Amino acid sequence: MADIHADEQAFQPGQPRIVVGVSGSLGSLAALHHAVAEARRIDAEVLAVHCWTPVGGEFGYRRSPCPPLLSACRDAAAARLRQALDEAFGGARAGVPLHSQAVRGETGQALVQVADRPGDVLVLGAGRRGALARVLRPSVTAYCVRHADCPVLAVPKPPLQRELEALERHHVRLLPIGH
Repeated sequence: MADIHADEQAFQPGQPRIVVGVSGSLGSLAALHHAVAEARRIDAEVLAVHCWTPVGGEFGYRRSPCPPLLSACRDAAAARLRQALDEAFGGARAGVPLHSQAVRGETGQALVQVADRPGDVLVLGAGRRGALARVLRPSVTAYCVRHADCPVLAVPKPPLQRELEALERHHVRLLPIGH
C-alpha cells in the first residue's frame, strides 16, 4: 500500500475489526450499514475504506508524475469518504467505534491488504452486473473472495437500488408530479 490517509483515532488492541469498502454507491452504503450492525452485535470496531488511484492510473502517474495532482486526488478521495459517511448516517454518530481511511491503490488489492489482521472481516457491497460491466471492470468482490485471508461478506444491493436499475433497464421515464 503506497499511501494511506487515516483518521486520528487508533484501534484498540485485540478488539475485533470489520473493514468495509466504501465508494459512496448505494451498495457500499448498504455494506457500511451492515458492517455497523455486525460491529454492534460482536462489539467490534469498523474501518471504512475508500480506495483511489491517481488520474490516469498508476502507470500514467509514473510516466508523468505531478505531485500537486496527486495531492488533489488524495484530498478528493478523503472528501468523498467523509461525504459517504455523512450520507450513510445523516451526520449522526454510527454508534460503534468508526474509523476511516482513504487508501491509494486498486480497490480489490488495497482492501485485501488493509484487512490483514487476525480476526478481521471484510464487508463489501455486491450484486449482479451485466456482461459488459464484468468485461470492462472486473468484480472487486470476486477478487477479494479469491485473495483475502479473512472472511469476506458480500452484501446484496438494497431493494431501492435494484428497483432503480430495473427502471433504467426498461427505459421507464419518471415524470414530475402534475404532468
